[in-house]
Amino acid sequence: MIELLLIGIGTGNPDHLTLQAIKALNSADLILIPRKGETKADLAELRRAICTDVLTNPAVRLAEFDLPVRDAANPDYRAGVDDWHDAIADTWRQAIRDGVGTAGRVALLVWGDPSLYDSTLRIAGRVATGFELNVTVIPGITSLQALTASHAIPINDIGAPFIVTTGRRLRDEGWPAGVNTIAVMLDGECSFRSIDAKGVTIWWGAYVGMAEEIILSGPLSEMSDRIVGTRARARADHGWIMDIYILRRA
Repeated sequence: MIELLLIGIGTGNPDHLTLQAIKALNSADLILIPRKGETKADLAELRRAICTDVLTNPAVRLAEFDLPVRDAANPDYRAGVDDWHDAIADTWRQAIRDGVGTAGRVALLVWGDPSLYDSTLRIAGRVATGFELNVTVIPGITSLQALTASHAIPINDIGAPFIVTTGRRLRDEGWPAGVNTIAVMLDGECSFRSIDAKGVTIWWGAYVGMAEEIILSGPLSEMSDRIVGTRARARADHGWIMDIYILRRA
């Protein structure tokens, strides 16, 4: 039996780890550290730093592996993602076999929480080939929680709903019907530029919860260009960027 621990680690701040996450990390036989290429080397370093900070069990081993890259040129977005997830699952499977064989407790550190716009659980469902697999999820602080905390705002108006969506859907489908507040994740195109900015406020953040955190807010009509420029500079400086934002219509 392989016990696969998917541990939400928040947004890069070791203080965001829950006691449950720390206990789970110390219970593992092996912690897998994915590498995403040279431009994102500090993401692996952050995972290693978190382990250094919280591990007290000397028997826990760390092993690194390289993640495959998604073919962004594939015109069929869903098919491209499915192929990518299959490739990642193959990589996980091999790393687990190399590390513990067919029995043991293996942990993966997941940015934010494995349940919110994250494909870790879907990939884990593809891994169970050649051994019995049991998945345990340890929830973590999400980037959405970290964003609202950094801006000191509630995400919803009193009694009002909100929608969490992606930049791709905002561009393709426009503002979702029936809500005045939307949270947008996975947006590499600054899709807020595709909507009518009149009466819209934006709360934007990059690297939220991390030492590099940048937050900006205000009327979208005034902040749009500033956020685009800030985002481009931050990505050039770090080689990568993780950002999220909330939009609210008056």
